[in-house]
Amino acid sequence: MDLFTSKAVQQGGVIRRKARDVERFAGMDLFMREIHRRGYHVAENSGQFVIFCNRAPIRWLTAPPETLSSKESVPKSFEDLGVHR
Repeated sequence: MDLFTSKAVQQGGVIRRKARDVERFAGMDLFMREIHRRGYHVAENSGQFVIFCNRAPIRWLTAPPETLSSKESVPKSFEDLGVHR
């Protein structure tokens, strides 16, 4: 798979790819088999894959939000963020 030939991959970095491109050029089954074979991690967000090209553990710095609609998830004011001026 050409996806894993970049310099960032060879150096154990992080790459980002559009999910539709992965599906179109490789297919999800082959992609996920290769992720597992290499011991990498992958996250998906808004149609993008973030691929961690190493076996190091991932530590999320934010807790996952409760499931909300997209309208509810966007703060509307500084007060929604807990900021008071």
